[in-house]
Amino acid sequence: MKARHLLTTCLAFAATLPGVAAPQLPGVGSAMQDMIARQEIAGAATVVVGREKLLHSEGHGFADVAAKRPMTADTLCWIASMTKPVTGVAIMMLQDEGKLNVADLVAKYLPEFAALKSPSGQPANLTITQILTHTSGLGEATGPAAGQARTLADLVPVWLGAKMKYEPGAKWEYTQSGINLAGRIVEVVSGMTFDAFLQKRLFDPLGMKRTTFYPTEQDRPHMATGYAKNKTTGQLEPAASRADYGPRNRPPQGNGGLYSTANDYARFCQMLLNRGTLDGHRILSEAAVKVLTSVHTGDRPTGFFQNAAGGNRGANYGWGIGTCILRTPHEGVAAMLSPGTFGHGGAWGTQAWIDPVKGVAYVLMVQRSNFPNSDGSDVRTAFQRAAAAALAQ
Repeated sequence: MKARHLLTTCLAFAATLPGVAAPQLPGVGSAMQDMIARQEIAGAATVVVGREKLLHSEGHGFADVAAKRPMTADTLCWIASMTKPVTGVAIMMLQDEGKLNVADLVAKYLPEFAALKSPSGQPANLTITQILTHTSGLGEATGPAAGQARTLADLVPVWLGAKMKYEPGAKWEYTQSGINLAGRIVEVVSGMTFDAFLQKRLFDPLGMKRTTFYPTEQDRPHMATGYAKNKTTGQLEPAASRADYGPRNRPPQGNGGLYSTANDYARFCQMLLNRGTLDGHRILSEAAVKVLTSVHTGDRPTGFFQNAAGGNRGANYGWGIGTCILRTPHEGVAAMLSPGTFGHGGAWGTQAWIDPVKGVAYVLMVQRSNFPNSDGSDVRTAFQRAAAAALAQ
């Protein structure tokens, strides 16, 4: 068994070495080239992994059109809300160590929250589960004070000063502040800054060598440029990057601050496919993975397809600990996925879906800012459809 594990690890590593061709699934490249020709994206990186091996890793088009710099599976991208499952994993690592429980009140670790009142005037009594499942009702950090925050601790009074939106647990509403609050809890419990915790406890053990909150000057030539589609001409034009993510003087925001590559994030997904382990490193217990990927939002509608334009698909989704969970597949972007598939997308079109039933994870990196709905984009559907068809052959 050990020899088989070593062979699998060596084969996966060899596929990432210069001069060693990575596996490529037929049909994925042509599907992405079609999206590029339609000016939906400038380039894409697509990776598919199974539990024990890399199944597909390919770059398509350009990371930067003007410079003619090719997109590869090692191109650095802003992954935005794909950071959220990473934050969820950090919390579950601490639960494994007995240092917290997701059922705990936030005030147990940040006593200031004991004074927080809900809209009805009652003690809010927020739980860690609520802040990680978008059911807390916590107000967002906005305004000058949020912009001047240099640490997650600086954001605590901003969150407490924001008006709560609804009674905790009453409904699902996407809430960035809750995820960042979870990052602050990681800091308080671990005694480390959130970025340092993730580097030492997650990124280094998983070999995620290019994943960071803070790209350096050396990273800049390897980063993908963001693009927006001109609504008049239909052409892609460079888009400004988000100023609140990336600079060293900004907090390590667990809601959307990470930059990563398709190959790096695929290793994170592969760890979760393996119920918490990768290459001999146990990151989470199997029990913790189950908590992470179980629905904690009851029967209430969740997600980004709840309106008519999204097909009124709120009942198709539930929310785990920082993760979106597919309850029932539906036509389009979820058609090829199994019930219980989990993951998260990002604002600029990135996506990772982890399908534990089929034992496969799909990772897509693109950098486009103004999709009508990045979670339901044709690019995601085309990639996943092509990859699933190739795997079924």
